[in-house]
Amino acid sequence: MPTIERIDSFADELTAIRRDLHAHPEIGFEEVRTSGIVAEKLSSWGIEVHRGLGGTGVVGVLKGKGSGTKKIGLRADMDALPMEENTNLKWRSTIPGRFHGCGHDGHTTMLLGSARYLAETRNFDGTVHFIFQPAEEGLGGARAMIKDGLFKQFPCDEVYGLHNAPDLNHGEIAILPGPAMAAADFFDIRIQGYGAHGAMPERSKDAVVIAMTLGQALQSIVSRNVDPLEAAVLSITQIHSGSAYNVIPGDAWMCGTVRCFSEEIRALIRKRMREICAGFAAAYDAEISVEIRDGFSVLVNQEEQSRVVEEVARTVVDPAKVITRSTPKMGSEDFADMMQAVPGAYFWVGHDGSVPVHNPGYVLDDKILPIGASMFARIIEKRMPAGAHA
Repeated sequence: MPTIERIDSFADELTAIRRDLHAHPEIGFEEVRTSGIVAEKLSSWGIEVHRGLGGTGVVGVLKGKGSGTKKIGLRADMDALPMEENTNLKWRSTIPGRFHGCGHDGHTTMLLGSARYLAETRNFDGTVHFIFQPAEEGLGGARAMIKDGLFKQFPCDEVYGLHNAPDLNHGEIAILPGPAMAAADFFDIRIQGYGAHGAMPERSKDAVVIAMTLGQALQSIVSRNVDPLEAAVLSITQIHSGSAYNVIPGDAWMCGTVRCFSEEIRALIRKRMREICAGFAAAYDAEISVEIRDGFSVLVNQEEQSRVVEEVARTVVDPAKVITRSTPKMGSEDFADMMQAVPGAYFWVGHDGSVPVHNPGYVLDDKILPIGASMFARIIEKRMPAGAHA
């Protein structure tokens, strides 16, 4: 079976919505225009709308036919990235320093497409919660919605989410049961030494030398502490220090990220980071502080919901293009926090183009909009079939 014919019939309208969102990107917790469009569209289709969860989040509530009590959440993220776009698209970003470089404009549009179709047909028995989440890109939008009572106000028996995938071919859908995306920590390390003239290093406690050697030492944590069969990454992504050619700076600041699939490995890396920093502080007679923040949980796809995605995918795309043993990704996704509260599954939809997400030249392929919308809609029709409680 192909994509849903009714959704295909308004694919051009979905493309127009997506391109409008793309031209007007908003970063985390600033999705005022985007959430307004989402709320207006849902309301126009007769869907009950709730706004303000997690700041700019939106939840649409739609009841199907019959008296079924099952409730399923479908989630899309709405935020853009704080980066410049480098494409020549007619619908490229009109806001400097803002770019939908991860395709969340597409995810939002796919969920809107499924909402429109399900509101028209209501060919299901139960309740759908359409969850439009702010601030996925490292700012904790999922946790903010949960803290505001997302699953207390809108309880779900299971939840589903998706992401576009330029690393897959068009028409491919991938689902990986079990741990599928890494947990992420973000860290800041501040080094306080003692500054001096560049010609008199003996009078300093050189923060630059400390930062360089500390950075190398931190790389030994994964290579010499973590089991080689376990996946883990520690990346220093920023080093800031100094202001002049002839001044040895007294302070430096390093930051970066840690990724892994195990809470035990996560705890080990945090412990070793603090121990190494303390040792360097003693060795160099400096002060070194370490702040490590829990950014994302491990995203774990449940077996039952993963099978649902696989079965539905085989009705939407060529069954030969459904990938069930894809490689876990070291990237992170805060939908993991929703899936810790409610069992669910998160899958990837491949599309034309090879430029990766978070690249200034990334381009989403609009041809996948009906695929994602059909996936969401068919999950609902499969899990809450009409007539089940008639």
